[in-house]
This record gives sequence, structure tokens and C-alpha cells, in this order.
Amino acid sequence: MVYTAVENNPPPWYRQFWPWALIALPGTAVIASIATLIIAIQNPDGLVVDDYYKQGLAINQTLARDRQARFLGLQATGRIGADGAIRLTLDGKQPVAAQRLRLRLLHPTRADEDQTRWLEAGESPTTAYRGQLETPQPGRWHLLLEPEQGGWRLVGRLEWPGEGQIELAPARGADE
Repeated sequence: MVYTAVENNPPPWYRQFWPWALIALPGTAVIASIATLIIAIQNPDGLVVDDYYKQGLAINQTLARDRQARFLGLQATGRIGADGAIRLTLDGKQPVAAQRLRLRLLHPTRADEDQTRWLEAGESPTTAYRGQLETPQPGRWHLLLEPEQGGWRLVGRLEWPGEGQIELAPARGADE
């Protein structure tokens, strides 16, 4: 049997399967790493605050405001309409005369999406409040409601989009 030169010469490496299969495995890891780096640069993590020590010291003030809200028996219910209109009713054992309440919508991870809006007293200055929000981004939101002077606070959650129902109550603490 005579062998010709064509039969003895294998095809060049770039025309074979195995070199490309071996290159594809680390190549995929490199591409995935670059994609992860791009995502991390475009969406910085907003979970860590610079003044965490000061915020840690302020926890006692927050707990005192929660205790005051429980003492007053405060709770709030209301709705956020599809257009961002807020209607809120504040109830408690004792009347709370506040002309303005501050409602804060806090995104769990993106502080740049947080909103603070003032709710003005409506027809009954101690119970009905109204305001207007910019329509929030879809997701879960933390809500904080407090009077202009501080003193107490109510907390709650909002799933947006959804029914827009708001239920706020004093935060549960270790001293309950």
C-alpha cells in the first residue's frame, strides 16, 4: 500500500474540533467576567453608607419614636393611586394634630430612587392627609411616615405595582 502525501498530512490545527473546544472553556469564563465587571460598574452597590457609626448611635432615637407611636396607638391606612396620588388616614387612641406628615418611600438597595413627599392635612386635620408621588419603580418599597417635628414614626411596605394599599404601624422592637 502506497501512502500519498495528502493522506499523511492532517488538517491544520484551526480546522480541528478539539483545540476550539479547549479554547472555548476559558474563553467563556473571560467573557462572563468582563460582562460581570461591566454590570458592576454600571450599577454600583448602594447598601453601605459612609456614616454607619452615626447611624448606629441614632438607633436609640429611632426606638424612642417607635415607642411613642405605640403609646399613642397610631396606625395609618391609605392608597396610592396609579397616578401617584396619596390618600392617607391616621388613627390613634389620642388625637395627633399635625398639619403635615413626611412620607418617605425607600428602595431597599437603590438610595437614588428614594422619594420624600409631604402630605398635607385634608378636611379633618387630625386624620386625613393627601399628597402626590412620582410613580415609583416596580418592586418592594419601605415606607416611613412621621410628623414634621419628629416625635413618632410609622413604618410599612408597598409592593408596586399592585393594589396601592398602604398600612403603616409602629415598628416592632425588642421592648414590646
